[in-house]
Amino acid sequence: MSAIAQPKLPDFSKQLFDIHEQIKEQSLTKRRFKHKDIVPLIEKLPFSVEKIGKSFEERDIYQIKMGSGKIKVLLWSQMHGDEATATMALFDIFNFFQGKNDGFDALRSKILENCTLYYVPMLNPDGAERFQRRTATDIDMNRDALSFQTPEGRILKKLQDDLKPDFSFNLHDKNTKYSAGASGKQATISFLPTSYNYAKEWNPARTRAMQVICGMHQTLQQFIPGHLGRWNDDHEPRAFGDNIAKWGSSLILIESGGYKEDTEKQFIRKLNFVAILTGLQAIAEQSYTKFELKTYEAIPNNDRYLFDLLIRNAQFVQNGKTIIKDIGINLSEKNINNATDFVFSSVIEDLGDLSIFWGIKEIDAKGLTVSLLKEYPEVLQKYKVSEKEIQNQEINLDETASFLLTKDKEVKYIILNGQIK
Repeated sequence: MSAIAQPKLPDFSKQLFDIHEQIKEQSLTKRRFKHKDIVPLIEKLPFSVEKIGKSFEERDIYQIKMGSGKIKVLLWSQMHGDEATATMALFDIFNFFQGKNDGFDALRSKILENCTLYYVPMLNPDGAERFQRRTATDIDMNRDALSFQTPEGRILKKLQDDLKPDFSFNLHDKNTKYSAGASGKQATISFLPTSYNYAKEWNPARTRAMQVICGMHQTLQQFIPGHLGRWNDDHEPRAFGDNIAKWGSSLILIESGGYKEDTEKQFIRKLNFVAILTGLQAIAEQSYTKFELKTYEAIPNNDRYLFDLLIRNAQFVQNGKTIIKDIGINLSEKNINNATDFVFSSVIEDLGDLSIFWGIKEIDAKGLTVSLLKEYPEVLQKYKVSEKEIQNQEINLDETASFLLTKDKEVKYIILNGQIK
């Protein structure tokens, strides 16, 4: 790749962050949108739009192309059907590239003159229809880069073969309970320059991906300090990211995790918007070359030190004796209404000394006693909990987290299905 001897542009990241609300795609505000919701948006785009294949259930898979530069960049999202955060951000980016006379013309020109961008905003539309990770054939297409058992996987392989992209952005979501290292902060965004062999070696292509990531990490630190992580780089020989890196592209993995009170990931969508555009700017002007491996290695690893709700120092009365325990509670989403909405399901994940962990939400229950719902009929009536729901209720591991925290028979906290009422 030849050097681009052109002046560097200023850092636009703060301005991009500030204008996101005005240019974001307003029709996509919930993660469980479907293929039919994005097709009209794609078909009205003023860029090159191409149907590049069909899913197992015959839904069209689209590629959007823009720019005319020598550096080829391939970006794809939602290869896992329930990982939609970056898909929303891509439509925001499409809106951004349609703008003009707003202070960003130089940035758009720099990127589009030096790069040709190829986007696949929804690679697994059948999975999106069910809001599930896997394809309609129950295959994880991100473990299909060797056998190519899925039509979606074959489409991605053909793109790679035809385009031979210099850079690739592999856009995902991850469990919201990952922490940034051993801390109480959620790993809201995590990065990885994917390894192409078991030895995790650093060839020039992987090094370039790492350098671009360092720039994106530096950018996001100003908005979410301490909430950034480094994804595990153990080599997975069946994964597309690992193989595309092996086939010569600088593969940048972005994983969108959680952020407090951002259930639909609208704030995290904004972070993706800013990170991807600043990454593209760095690629267009090759400003990423200043970063070193030690900068990347200083990013904390993803870890598992979080519960959705952590209750500390709760009193349990068993056999007439008082025992102090912490309660670690986790939530999971269960699809309803044909996967257009969801409800939470809770579980008591751990009990005992949880002092080395944190909660996304926490209660210090010192001096409070864990009590059963059935002992407080007024609570059952207020929250419309039937006696049948709680007739066999226990407060044990692997049970639903519904109980009260009381002091001298007075209710201090109501926990229903893992949520504080």
